[in-house]
Amino acid sequence: MTALPIDLDPTRIDVRSATSADGCTISVNGEIDSTTAPGLRSCLLEVLERPGTVTVEVDLTGVTFLDSAGLSALATAHRAAEAGGRTLQMRVGGTRAVVRPLQITGLWDVFTVIG
Repeated sequence: MTALPIDLDPTRIDVRSATSADGCTISVNGEIDSTTAPGLRSCLLEVLERPGTVTVEVDLTGVTFLDSAGLSALATAHRAAEAGGRTLQMRVGGTRAVVRPLQITGLWDVFTVIG
């Protein structure tokens, strides 16, 4: 797994990618807020534009905080994936910091949420 080249405060968020034959997994740990969301958005869009990438899994099980800017970044990536004919799925586990905002906003039913 490699750290992605985005300008983020490593004390607040860590974003790493791993590519396999099945697609790409982006693992996010830390806080997704108005400061870190733009970098995450850029990272997700860059991965979704890679030739040959069909499925992208965003692992949010290590996220400790998710605000509206973070939800916007995820929604932007979701729209880009759909427009490009790609699959974007989000692994949330039981992380309340992620599950609750997705449920409250209705994005839980829009996104492909896995385990």
